[in-house]
Parts: sequence; structure tokens; C-alpha cells
Amino acid sequence: MVTLEQIQQRLAEAIKQSGMTQTQLAQKLGISYVQISCYVHGKKMPALDTLANLCKILDVDTNYILCQDLQL
Repeated sequence: MVTLEQIQQRLAEAIKQSGMTQTQLAQKLGISYVQISCYVHGKKMPALDTLANLCKILDVDTNYILCQDLQL
């Protein structure tokens, strides 16, 4: 099973590869920058609908974020 730390690392990498800032991503999602920061730093896990929207905006398969042994 994938850990919260792995999810956090994969989200951070996907954001970096997208070229967007956390602030830009937060604006696209309609949430605060603080929420994105919490997800990236492993302080909170995004709700499934938020995670789905994050993946859509970042053009990343949710399986990459949630499943073990997958590469971006």
C-alpha cells in the first residue's frame, strides 16, 4: 500500500513537472494555497474529489499518485 509520504512526494513531483506554482494550482482548484501546501508537505490527504481534480489539472493518472511502483 502506498504511504502518505509517497503520495506527498508524487504530488510535489507532479506539480513541479507541470510548471505551475502551488498558488496557480490552488486558484485552478478553487482552494487555498495553504491546502495545497498541506497536501505537498504530507500534513493532510486531499479528499478523493479534490485528488481527482488535482490529477486532471496536472495531467497525471490517479493511479500514479495512489498506487505503488508506478513512475511518472
